[in-house]
Amino acid sequence: MSAFIAPAVLVPVLCLPVAACAGGTEAISVVQPVRQFTTAERYEANPGGAGSLATRRFDRPAASLPAAQRMTFTLGEALFEKLWVPAPSSTRASDGLGPLFNARACANCHPGNGRGRPEDGQGISGMVLKLSRRYRAEDGAFGVEGWHGMIPDYDFGWQLQDRAVPSLQPEGRLELEWIEAHGLRYPAPRIDLPPEVLTSLRVAPQIIGLGLLEAIPEADILMHADPEDADGDGISGRAQYAPGPDGAVRLGRFGHKAGMARLVDMTAQAFSQDMGLSSVLFPEGSGDCTLTQTDCLELPDGIDVGLRDNAEVSTEALRAVTDYVTWLGVPKRRDVADPQVLRGKQAFYQAQCHACHVPKFVTATSEDPVTSHQLIWPYSDLLLHDMGEELADHRPEGVASGHEWRTAPLWGIGLTQENTGHAPRFLHDGRAATLDEAIRWHGGEAGAARDRYLALPAASRADLIRFLETL
Repeated sequence: MSAFIAPAVLVPVLCLPVAACAGGTEAISVVQPVRQFTTAERYEANPGGAGSLATRRFDRPAASLPAAQRMTFTLGEALFEKLWVPAPSSTRASDGLGPLFNARACANCHPGNGRGRPEDGQGISGMVLKLSRRYRAEDGAFGVEGWHGMIPDYDFGWQLQDRAVPSLQPEGRLELEWIEAHGLRYPAPRIDLPPEVLTSLRVAPQIIGLGLLEAIPEADILMHADPEDADGDGISGRAQYAPGPDGAVRLGRFGHKAGMARLVDMTAQAFSQDMGLSSVLFPEGSGDCTLTQTDCLELPDGIDVGLRDNAEVSTEALRAVTDYVTWLGVPKRRDVADPQVLRGKQAFYQAQCHACHVPKFVTATSEDPVTSHQLIWPYSDLLLHDMGEELADHRPEGVASGHEWRTAPLWGIGLTQENTGHAPRFLHDGRAATLDEAIRWHGGEAGAARDRYLALPAASRADLIRFLETL
C-alpha cells in the first residue's frame, strides 16, 4: 500500500465565520475530538454544513443549492424514480431494461432515499446477493498491493438477478433463512451454488450526503488510516483503492466495502448491474449477462446507434442522476443540547466509537457551493475495518478482506423509518432490527468498543442510543 498512502497532514482548521479569517481572528480547529459534553458543539446541528435541511426528509436538495441548478436536480430526481421497460418499446427514451435485472428504478432499491428492506413479511426490496470467484492473480492487480483478484461468476455474473424480461427466466429467487446466534438473528440466502462461488448479501444504503463524502480531501481520510496499528489502540483502519471503469485507481469511498471511488462510477454500475442498463462507463447493453447465458445475450437491447451516446442511459442522464445524488441534503440534527443526548454523546466517546465513526471533516474548496469548504458530521472515517468473524462474508473486494467493511456513516440514522416507511434494518445485510443490536454485532476491531458499550449502565446505554437517534 505504500505507493498509495499520502504523507501525514495537519488537522484541517476552519475560521468561523469565514469572513473573520482575513481579519486575523484565531482559527478554530473544528475537527478535533470534543472534550466537553455539557453543551452542544458549535455548528453541530448542521451535519451537512450550510446545506443542512430543516425538513426531516431524505429527498430534498441541499438548502445551499442555487436556484439555477435546481432544474438539474429535478431532472435527476425524475430519472432516479423512472420505471424502465424492456426493449424494443414505443417509449424509446425509457427502454433497455435487463434482460436480467433486480429493479426497474433506482428508487425501488432506495425507498425514500433510505435503506432497502430485507425480508420482513412484505418481501425483499433493495437487497441483492453479490457473487464472485477468485482469480488466479490473487495479489497486485491494478498495481495495488494486497488486491484480491476476483472475477464474476461464470454462470450468474456479479450478482443474482431475480427478475427478467418476459421472454427470459430470472436467475433465481432470493429467499432468506433467519438464523439464531447468541440471542440475535442474521439472514442467510436459500440458494444452491458451487462452493467456489463467493456470496455476500447486501442491503442498499441510504444515499443522503454522498456529494459531501466525495468532497472530503483524500489526505484527510488517509490521516486516520493505521493499517499496522502503530498506535496500539486496536484500530487499524485501511484505505480501499478502487479502479474505476476508466481504469484509474482512486481512493474508495462508497459501498459497504468502499468498492467505488466516484459517485458517477457508482451510479453507472448500479444502472448496469441492478437494471441491466448501459452507459458510456458500462457500455454492455446486456448488463450482467454472462457468456454462458446465450439466450440473454441474444435479446435486443435499447441502444440506438447515434442516439443517447450509443447507450441506454445517455451521458446527460447519467450526469443528472449523479448530480441528484450529489446534491441530496442532510437533515439537521434534533435536540443537540438535550441533557440526555449530551450524556449519550459522552458515552459514545467513552466507548471510543468515535475512533472509527469519526464525527467531523471539512470538505475541499471547489466551485460547487453545496460541497465546497463545508464542516460536515458524517460519523465515518470511510476506511476498512476488520469487524470479526460473525460479520464476515468471506468475500474479498478490492483490498478488503472477507472480514472487512467500510465504516458506515451515521448521519440520518435516526430518520430511517419515517423516510422509508418500513421498520429499519441495520448493518450490511440488514440483520440488526435496532441500533442496540447493531452495536452488539460489532466484533474484531470494534469488539472492544462493543464491550465498553455493554459494560455501561443500562441508563447510559439508553442515552447513547438516544444520541444516535438524533443523528
